[in-house]
Amino acid sequence: MNEVYTKAKNAKEIAHLLANLTTDQKNAALKVIADELRINQEFLLNENAKDVEAQRANGMSETMIDRLTLTADRLEEIASATEQVAELNDPVGEVTSEWDRPNGLHIQNVRVPLGVVGMIYEARPNVTVDAAALCLKTGNAVILRGSSTAIHSNIALVNVLQGALKKASLPVEAIQLIEDTNRATAEHLFTCNEYVDVLIPRGGASLIQAVIEKATVPVIETGVGNCHIYVDHSADFELTKSIVVNAKTQRPSVCNAAETVIIHQGFANEHLQSLLDQLEERGVTFFGDQTACSMDERVKEATESDWADEYLDLKLAVRIVPSIDEAIAHIRKYGTKHSEAIISETKKHVLTFQNFVDAAAIYHNASTRFTDGFEFGFGAEIGISTQKLHARGPMGLNALTSNKYLILGNGQIKG
Repeated sequence: MNEVYTKAKNAKEIAHLLANLTTDQKNAALKVIADELRINQEFLLNENAKDVEAQRANGMSETMIDRLTLTADRLEEIASATEQVAELNDPVGEVTSEWDRPNGLHIQNVRVPLGVVGMIYEARPNVTVDAAALCLKTGNAVILRGSSTAIHSNIALVNVLQGALKKASLPVEAIQLIEDTNRATAEHLFTCNEYVDVLIPRGGASLIQAVIEKATVPVIETGVGNCHIYVDHSADFELTKSIVVNAKTQRPSVCNAAETVIIHQGFANEHLQSLLDQLEERGVTFFGDQTACSMDERVKEATESDWADEYLDLKLAVRIVPSIDEAIAHIRKYGTKHSEAIISETKKHVLTFQNFVDAAAIYHNASTRFTDGFEFGFGAEIGISTQKLHARGPMGLNALTSNKYLILGNGQIKG
């Protein structure tokens, strides 16, 4: 408890300094961070290997091991993303709107940092750097609380990040890690209203739900991704094969991977077997409705959880439907408002899907794997919001700002 409150208090005390850093100061620090990540590559990979070894011994699935693992290439991607954040426009101080009132008052709406951001996340060390870089660029202090599965990686990364802040003559309290991974410690962060302005949980359904239920600090809810692809009767087979295989197998352990494919009966009659062949070659197993089971013996009968859960694994739920309306009804029932896709050459059906499916990102003839801050041009992301207040979808720099009004007068008083 003392660790949480001490670090939160320290973050709050320097938040005003961070809010008033110049863009040049922030960008210079981000470039130092990128350099230090490269310089310390061997140290970071060795520390990450301790986490990977421990979790493999604990029986963690290989898809989840993949989420945890850092490689030289992945570290370079993280460093490059940090440099890209430095190249992006600084939102802090941006005048988003301004107008004059009849009484002569001039009103400006200006972007400002949120203040102190509490980041609660699971076994993804890249989030440590993404969150730190985005918060630094937007003048926010960040308190990081990762999971025990990545503790060696996170401690090492934050040591490197704080070393970079020292080199850039910025306060190390801008980026802090809660090293105690007990659940009770995390819950102290949830209720640290005096010092923390917002919580952003990033992980599985149980983590996000725990934060929502127990937090008194405001929460931005991020993405459990039970993502669907609807394959319409007019879909091109080669296009469908490429998109579905990519969305399911390119990296199945992430929230924007496809978990269910809904296939129009007309397309399934011609192409279901060939589509499943392509997926099976890549290790995918199938769970489906009675129609899918009757059409291909590789499809095992789905339970309710197969439709509702985020697999994060090489498993795919398969449903055969007679119409786009039934596909949309299925997504409305089981979707998590993250990312949904339609593969179709029928313009009317595409528009229907876009208008009647409620999700942060809706794709036409493209993989759901693009729901990502980097892919959207944000440099990195703090998370993918599936709620509608404040921010929705991949959250980049603008999502880490609030606003304040500046009212410029020349002696006006209210009569």
